[in-house]
Amino acid sequence: MKTRSFRTKLWLYFVLFAAVIFSLLWLMQTVGLQNFYDRMMKNNIRNAAKTIIAASQSEDFFEIIDHLTFEDSLLVYITDEEGRIFYSSDSYNPYFRQLGKPGRDPGRNWSVRRISPSGSQADAFRRLPDHYEDFLAKLAESDSGTVEYTDENSFIYGARITLDEDVFDFDNDSDEEIHAVLYTSGTLGAVGAAASIIRTQLLWVTALSLALAFLIAWLISRRFAKPIGQLTEQAKMLSEEKYEEIFEKGFCRELDDLNDSLTESAEKLSEARDYQKELLANVSHDLRTPLTMIKGYAEMVRDISWEDETQRNEDTGVIIREADRMTALVNEILEYSRLREKDQELHFEDTDFSAITDSVVDRFEPLFKNEGGIMEREITPGCIVKGDANLLERAVFNLLDNAVRHTDEGDKRVTVTVRRDGAHTVLEVRDYGKGIDPEELPHIWEKYYTSRQRGNKGVSGLGLAIVKQIADLHHAEVSVESVPGEGSAFCLKI
Repeated sequence: MKTRSFRTKLWLYFVLFAAVIFSLLWLMQTVGLQNFYDRMMKNNIRNAAKTIIAASQSEDFFEIIDHLTFEDSLLVYITDEEGRIFYSSDSYNPYFRQLGKPGRDPGRNWSVRRISPSGSQADAFRRLPDHYEDFLAKLAESDSGTVEYTDENSFIYGARITLDEDVFDFDNDSDEEIHAVLYTSGTLGAVGAAASIIRTQLLWVTALSLALAFLIAWLISRRFAKPIGQLTEQAKMLSEEKYEEIFEKGFCRELDDLNDSLTESAEKLSEARDYQKELLANVSHDLRTPLTMIKGYAEMVRDISWEDETQRNEDTGVIIREADRMTALVNEILEYSRLREKDQELHFEDTDFSAITDSVVDRFEPLFKNEGGIMEREITPGCIVKGDANLLERAVFNLLDNAVRHTDEGDKRVTVTVRRDGAHTVLEVRDYGKGIDPEELPHIWEKYYTSRQRGNKGVSGLGLAIVKQIADLHHAEVSVESVPGEGSAFCLKI
């Protein structure tokens, strides 16, 4: 089965998303619209009734009722328990609110203002609903003082309330508090006529929106697919050794980060290839020479000196020395490569540089004395630096090893100095050999330089290059001063 492209999948997902959204919209606006409307209408009626009950002692009682009936399309009656109207209000007949308020006509007593079934007093209040007697009976049977029910297409909510005579301004000798009945109702099923219009409108909206969704999904999928395609091409280039950054940044952070990772990987691969080529070009001669000598002397032992013990020992000694030199060469190459890695883990901490230098000098001094050399030291104790102790020890070792190798038979001395210089610690290793020619000084820290240009006195030509790399990792400074015929002084300032 052929896998679909990212662009096609993204387009299909967007189309599916649009289809699901409009399906839910159809269900909400057709199947669920009436139920949703009825539930909301019932909640509005309950909330309006509770607001009226809470405002029954307020001077703005009538205004609150009028506002609620107009805003929520309600019908409200305030009556006594026998059905005599104190006040009525609805959203369609606002003039009732002004004509029939009790007490506004001093010549008429509110107790005889009951609306008859024939509606003879409809000039003052809206006629009571035909089911009002049933409503009063239901409310009388209620223990909670409230009642709610659905009658045909109306939802009715009623409650017993207490009225303030001063608010109504009744013209009688009743008590200050009047017990009354609140009747609120609203029409349900009112969206039935509008549903057909909504469906027709929704049909057009759906058709146009789906067409637009198809177009937008296609454009978005194309926009998303372009940078991903660019990243794919860049990834293919990594294996072909011709990496070229063609990705256009700015679309989104995640793809920008992915591009940066690919670029970083390309740089590391390029460095690795350069290291490989450099290793083959610069070390092949150094490895070939000891291997040739090992093979040659091994053949001599086999064919010529096997019976001659003295000669055989000399030949095997050469083999052992060349094998050791090759081992040291390989170790230095591996160490230098590790130091060149950008993501290596370093352990920087407060380190006693004086103690490190003393330890390295102690290791060199016995062997150097056996060869007739003099090791001088001027080490200030307690010089603390921030760095990796193992790497700093390696740097001191390489500088001292370099000085020992380049001493002169006429003055076989090496001087090691550690001193404070303000906020820095300075290591100086001085030999009194033949020195370095001025034209060689700029290249002295280059890898593989010593083994060819300086008489092959180093193991691999990587000793000073390793020192330089360690100094760079510690943000330290390395330098050399040399006078031909007088010797050289190598400094590490950290």
